Amino acid sequence: MQQSYESERAASARVLVVDDDPTVAEVVAGYLDRAGYAVDRAADGPAALTRAAAHRPDLVVLDLMLPGMDGLEVCRRMRESGPVPVIMLTARGDEDDRILGLEVGADDYVTKPFSPRELVLRVESVLRRSRPPAARPASSPLVAAGLSVDPAARRATKNGTELALTLREFDLLAFFLRHPGRAYGREDLMREVWGWDFGDLSTVTVHVRRLRGKVEDDPARPRLIQTVWGVGYRFEPGGE
Repeated sequence: MQQSYESERAASARVLVVDDDPTVAEVVAGYLDRAGYAVDRAADGPAALTRAAAHRPDLVVLDLMLPGMDGLEVCRRMRESGPVPVIMLTARGDEDDRILGLEVGADDYVTKPFSPRELVLRVESVLRRSRPPAARPASSPLVAAGLSVDPAARRATKNGTELALTLREFDLLAFFLRHPGRAYGREDLMREVWGWDFGDLSTVTVHVRRLRGKVEDDPARPRLIQTVWGVGYRFEPGGE
């Protein structure tokens, strides 16, 4: 039964591993393969873009430091042809690089050295969030303050104009619209939106900032997604 489940998952989920360190790439690919995923590999940016164009991946595990073209540029170029979840691999201590990765739309990052088993869990989490179950009860779009979010269609608009949101930005906005007027800490959002009980809370901070840039009239003076000092954030449809 387990083998049948893993075979089904492998047929439906393709992961592209991009890392110029052959040892790291081999270990990551091996763990993902044993977890039931179909795995492609690339050692640099141009090769990654070529493979992604030939076989569109369901998720990319992308090293930030690549020869010739860094992971940030690879992520940007891949996103030009459509959304794709990205987990970035970064060196421990390079906080600025991790923030940049999140700023360009990475859904998560893992710092080196890392546990391959933890990386597989992160892959499963991101893919699970990006693929809502096919069989689900019909639900009405979430509407507030000129925003409309259709969870089934994975579509969000502001005043009728479609918003270009990453996977996590969409989930975060949907969560806020479902829970107006209530303050949530970053730990709460990490658990409820990301589905994790652990992780770097700067991930939440960056995604809130990016989301504000897309839904607020003046992101420097946010009225919808308000900061609650000492607590976290609160969505106020009235914008007061």
